[in-house]
Amino acid sequence: MNMSELTEKTEQELQNVLADARERVRMLRFGIAAKQVKNIREIRASRKTIARVLGVLRARSLKK
Repeated sequence: MNMSELTEKTEQELQNVLADARERVRMLRFGIAAKQVKNIREIRASRKTIARVLGVLRARSLKK
């Protein structure tokens, strides 16, 4: 998910995206530990999504 998509979302939608991304990282970690996940780079993409969402939420809180 890129920044332009994130900036268009409401705060509640961003919270949902954040929760989904955190759950995905959690599941990927378990999958990697169990050697079920083939593409280990997925965890990197999910962590970057989390960072982007947190950045957008922080910028909005500072703007208020």
